[in-house]
Amino acid sequence: MNTNTPQTKIATFGELLLRMGIANGNRFTQAKEMQVHIGGAEANVCVLLSQLGINTNYITRLPSNDLSQLALNELHKYNVNTTDCIYGGDRIGLYFIESGNQIRQSQVIYDRNNSAFATIAEDAINWDQVLENTTHFHWSGISPGVSNEAGLVCKKAILAAHNKGITISSDFNFRTKLWQYGKSPSEIMPELLYYSTITVADLDSTEIYFDIKTDKNDSDSNRFLKTYELLKEKMPHLQTLAMSFRKSEGQTHLYSGMLFHEGNFYESKQYLIHLVTDQIGSGDAFTAGLLYSLKNNLSGQECIDWATACGVIKQSVVGDFAITTPEEINHFIKNGSSNRINR
Repeated sequence: MNTNTPQTKIATFGELLLRMGIANGNRFTQAKEMQVHIGGAEANVCVLLSQLGINTNYITRLPSNDLSQLALNELHKYNVNTTDCIYGGDRIGLYFIESGNQIRQSQVIYDRNNSAFATIAEDAINWDQVLENTTHFHWSGISPGVSNEAGLVCKKAILAAHNKGITISSDFNFRTKLWQYGKSPSEIMPELLYYSTITVADLDSTEIYFDIKTDKNDSDSNRFLKTYELLKEKMPHLQTLAMSFRKSEGQTHLYSGMLFHEGNFYESKQYLIHLVTDQIGSGDAFTAGLLYSLKNNLSGQECIDWATACGVIKQSVVGDFAITTPEEINHFIKNGSSNRINR
């Protein structure tokens, strides 16, 4: 089902990154070569939405050099518009990833201090102009976590979108290794999240940003519903809350999603994931699937089924981007995973 109209245009703001992956399952201290991918939460969302047929406009600040062009070329492959990106600064943000396995966790090292994005000036982007003809603005907690400057620009974008009557969505996206510039997330995030009508959150970030606590011995669904009830007091415009849940049982992951939308609660089925190829970007794929289904006026159950399916499929794809199609997602929702060859 696809009732998307050409007028739908989703704009996002965030940092575009080079991802440097340690090859062949080695540790950082064993590295002799690295694999380059492009990533960044909001870029990941745009790439999947564009593959699903929605017009996207990705906005960031980059240095004017060939590494930036490499990153932008990857977005252009998936028809993401980048004409409103601005240029300046000396370096693109980097992050390094050491892939884990069933025994040890994956490890990330950020190299984003003083990047072009982190040093963006508060008035560098004319948001009234950039958001012209935009129907939806999406951002995540990563941007205000990078630097105070990036947070101020994000705030300007949110206020401009709100004043224009544009739908605003957010992803809580707390990263413990960010927020190194002297501000705590609870000082910054509540004011920015105030204007969201759609948000993707998780129980840990909700506690960090709003000091909202739920009983850890309670069921996930009860904790989710209690969180919505308490978040609504902090985010008065909130209409739609979604969360993905991951649990490990030995070498198997259980992945599912929950949604509160238009006064009703919906839950996906649980998916057993026996092999995770690449977990990074699965939350962004979940978000993109949710936004796609909401923009196409799918039912609440279809929305959470789509979001969860996108999150699962991403974990089979190397890199930050979820490379998939509407047909593949629909097939997965209907039939689940399969080792059969499509031929």
